[in-house]
Amino acid sequence: MMKGLTNWRLFALMTALLVVLSGCGREEISTLIPAGKVAQDQFNLLQLSTAVMTFVIIVVTIIFILAIVKFRRSKLGDDMIPEQVEGSAKLEFIWTAVPIVLLLILAVPTVYSTFDLADVTAMDSVDEEGNKTNLTVNVTAKLYWWEFEYPEQGIVTAQELVVPTDERVYFNLISADIKHSFWIPSIGGKLDVNPENVNKFYLEFDNESETLDDGVYYGKCAELCGPSHALMDFKVKSVDREEFDQWVAAMQEEPEPASETLATEGEEIFANSCISCHAVSGAGSTGMTGPNLATFGDRNRIAGFLEHNEENLKKWIVDPQDYKPGNLMPDGKTNNGGEPFSEQELDALAAYLMSLSVEE
Repeated sequence: MMKGLTNWRLFALMTALLVVLSGCGREEISTLIPAGKVAQDQFNLLQLSTAVMTFVIIVVTIIFILAIVKFRRSKLGDDMIPEQVEGSAKLEFIWTAVPIVLLLILAVPTVYSTFDLADVTAMDSVDEEGNKTNLTVNVTAKLYWWEFEYPEQGIVTAQELVVPTDERVYFNLISADIKHSFWIPSIGGKLDVNPENVNKFYLEFDNESETLDDGVYYGKCAELCGPSHALMDFKVKSVDREEFDQWVAAMQEEPEPASETLATEGEEIFANSCISCHAVSGAGSTGMTGPNLATFGDRNRIAGFLEHNEENLKKWIVDPQDYKPGNLMPDGKTNNGGEPFSEQELDALAAYLMSLSVEE
C-alpha cells in the first residue's frame, strides 16, 4: 500500500515538473518568448484563452467543493430531501449567457487576428517605378532542407534565411516533394507547405539576431515528413535594413576562386564531383537537386543540425545517410565515380566549402 502511494506521489511530482518545465526554452526557438509582431499577437491570444479557461476551471472547482462541503450526507442527515426545483429562469439565463460571453471574448480577437495575419494583399504593392515595396521570399521545402529565393533581388540561399528587421517579410511556401510545415517558433506560428498549392503569409522580425547566444533564430519543419523530419532545421538571421542590403549585394557578386592551395584543390574536386547538384553562387535560379552552398562557410550548422566544423563535414560527405536518413544526397563513393574519397581529398573539399562566404 505504501509503495503504491509512493509511486503515485512520484508520478504527481513528475507531472507537475513536466508542466512547469514545458514553459522553459531558449530565446532563439521558444514560442513563449515572442520576437516579432506576429508571434506577440499569437502569444496574446494564447494568454487570453488560458485566462478564460483558468477562470472556468476555478469557478467550477469552487462550486464543486462548496457543494461537497455544504450538502454532504454527514452534515444534513440520511433523511434530508433537497428542495425539488422544477426550473429556474435565472439559472438557465446565467448558464446560457456566461458561455456565450466567454465564447465572444475568445472568438472576436481570434477571428480578427486570423484575418489580419492572412492578409497578404500588400505583397504585390509597388512604388512609382514598379518595384515591390515589400520583401518577398519564395520558400521551397525539400527532403530534408529548405531553399530560399529572393525573386526581386535575383539571389538564392539554402538552409539560411536572412531578413531585415522592423518590416513585414512576405513568404510564398511550396514543397518540391511531400507535405512539410514552415515554422520559426520565436517569430510566428507554422504554416503548411504543400506540393500542390502555394500558401502565403507574412512575418515581422523585431530584433537583430546577433544578440542571441547562437546569433540566429532557428526554423523547423513542423509536419512529420519522413525519417529525418526532426533534423530539417534552418537558421534565420535578422539584421537591420542597411546590413541586409549589403548582404544582398555580396550575394549578387560572383564568388572568387579559392586562393589557398588546399582549397583550390578542393574546388577542382568539387567541380568534378558535386557541381551538378550544388551551386556555389548566390546569384541564380532555383531548382538545383542539392542546397545552394554560396554561404556554406557562414553557416553555424552542417546539414541543419551538425556542429559546423571540418570533421563533421567530412563525415557528412562520406556517408550522409548515416546522419540524415532518407535525404537525397549520394554517399562519397558514388559522387567520386565509385572510389571512396581519400583523406587528402576530403581535407581539400572541406577547406574549399568552408571558404565559401559572403559575410565579412
